[in-house]
Amino acid sequence: MPVRPTFPGVYIEEIPSGVRTIVGVATSIGAFIDYFARGPMDLAVDILSYAEFEREFGGLNAQSEASYALQQFFLNGGSEAFVVRVGQAGSFAAAAIDVLDAVGGAASLTFTAGRQIKGASVPDPGAWGNFIRLDVDYDTTDPATLFNLTVSEVSPAGTQPVLRTETYRNMTMTNTATNFAVPVINEDSVMVQASAPGANRPAQTGTISNALNSATLAGTAAPFQCRVEINAEGSQLATLARAPVGATPAQVIQDARGLLEAAIRGVNASDPRFTNTVVQVIGGRFRVLMGRAGAPGVPGTPFNPESILTFTEQGGGTTAADFGLAGVAPNVQQYSLGLGVAGAQLNAVPGVDGNLPDANDIIGVRANKTGIFALEDADLFNILCIPRAADLPAAAMLTVYSNAEAYCLERRSFLIVDIPSTVDTVQDMKDFLETNANLRTRNAAIYFPRTRIADPLNNFRLRDIASSGTMAGVYSRTDNDRGVWKAPAGIDTALRNINELVYVLTDPENGVLNPLGINALRNFAVYGNIAWGARTLDGADVQASEWKYLPVRRFALFLEESLYRGTKWVVFEPNDEPLWAQIRLNVGAFMQNLFRQGAFQGQTPREAYFVKCDKDTTTQNDIDLGIVNILVGFAPLKPAEFVIIQISQIAGQIQV
Repeated sequence: MPVRPTFPGVYIEEIPSGVRTIVGVATSIGAFIDYFARGPMDLAVDILSYAEFEREFGGLNAQSEASYALQQFFLNGGSEAFVVRVGQAGSFAAAAIDVLDAVGGAASLTFTAGRQIKGASVPDPGAWGNFIRLDVDYDTTDPATLFNLTVSEVSPAGTQPVLRTETYRNMTMTNTATNFAVPVINEDSVMVQASAPGANRPAQTGTISNALNSATLAGTAAPFQCRVEINAEGSQLATLARAPVGATPAQVIQDARGLLEAAIRGVNASDPRFTNTVVQVIGGRFRVLMGRAGAPGVPGTPFNPESILTFTEQGGGTTAADFGLAGVAPNVQQYSLGLGVAGAQLNAVPGVDGNLPDANDIIGVRANKTGIFALEDADLFNILCIPRAADLPAAAMLTVYSNAEAYCLERRSFLIVDIPSTVDTVQDMKDFLETNANLRTRNAAIYFPRTRIADPLNNFRLRDIASSGTMAGVYSRTDNDRGVWKAPAGIDTALRNINELVYVLTDPENGVLNPLGINALRNFAVYGNIAWGARTLDGADVQASEWKYLPVRRFALFLEESLYRGTKWVVFEPNDEPLWAQIRLNVGAFMQNLFRQGAFQGQTPREAYFVKCDKDTTTQNDIDLGIVNILVGFAPLKPAEFVIIQISQIAGQIQV
């Protein structure tokens, strides 16, 4: 409303221009649904790289077809994908453990493999959780009440190197404090979630001495020896160089620490658990941690997080008692999710990977947002891949893909249908599509043959994989390089990381499949393995569909989604010519920008597209019903599928 002048002077008014820029949506966000080694169940997680997929979902897994498809997606040009982990309900378990306190031996904290998503703790089931380790210490600003927690994930292979670590310092068990352990851990950790059944802080890991007395340490009598033992493997003699010395009590304690550490390291030169021992002074006590480097080649010496390190006297000596290490209750070296059987830990729940999903698990339930419907939480996805479906029995596969196609039509996205590994000849492919003719739809495409890649999980032997992940990456690469209106086929669409095709098509065989709407993957000299077809499953010649070509359909989906999102401002605006003019201006500007990029047929905008919104499209009856009709037409670019060159001999001489 204009400013109402009330005093003499200058008034400033800002007048809206009516320009509301429509921005084109993304065209190649992938969506993959399958079994994975790890990750939250039935949740759509946005992944921006293969490295992130490895961190969040465990990377390649021999049982997961989609793990290979995702690798192919990113290798072939994909940049973003939603990943949904599914599996048979009830067959999975998340690793968990109760950690006891150091006061009364009651449960202090319960840890479960998982993470927080949208403010809620979500379990992350699978055997991967059995390799989560927890370290607790009191080396804090207030050793009497606070504690530190280190969460580590170790590799299951070899000497179990640490893959990633999280550290949380100066936490308390007071639930009203800002540094209360439970929310601090749960909000930041991507490995564990915690709950607090008790009120006391958890016991420290490692062997903790009694309170140290500098006078007692300095008065240690010779011989300076004690015995140290790991589990029940047999005690061994540890010899200290001398009695501790120092000008102050603190110096005496630090000198004793060094003497004890050197003595333990000298126990057994071939056992890294001794040679890499660390002794700390925390809150006036020794904390002894054995070396964590494994030595699988030496029997009995690999590091075990649940090992117990104990100290006893040598003969009639008092060294162990003087150092506060005699008679203490040693704890495990690290708490282990899913494997706790010793020390201040109990109620271990081993992590279990679970069974591969069946058709019902993949389809899911819309009300619960499971399976395919987990993508309800994804704002936008463009290409859906379900490689696991091709491994299901025929009826189950058809059910999964039928539901997926219906959902893609609803979400204005595109489905790439995979074929079973048994479909490995041209006749098999024809029979497969004839048997599953119900799969024909304008929002889906299918490719023949399947592909083979070198499998890093099997000594790089060739593995037969579905082509959907590879082609989804090719779609993305083509969209980025040329635009969604360019067919993702031709000599520029090299299939990266594909060693060979399951079947090598000839031109005549390609000519049999193409009229049926089956896209070929071909191998040509110089160019290698490439995509050589760009039809939808509605693209059989006999159907004469206007959505015959894949780029035409995907470009239409792009326009629909972009205009759907870009015209929401129209809702509740006064429905008359000023509004219609704004609509024509904004939609026309969007279409003109696409015309300049070469997205349409035609040499002029009039030939390429039109935008109509006026009293002809919106009658008075429409206005009375609250309706505004916008008519947008475009002339799509169709791929040059057949190139015909006519050659004629010239008879006689022609004068120029």
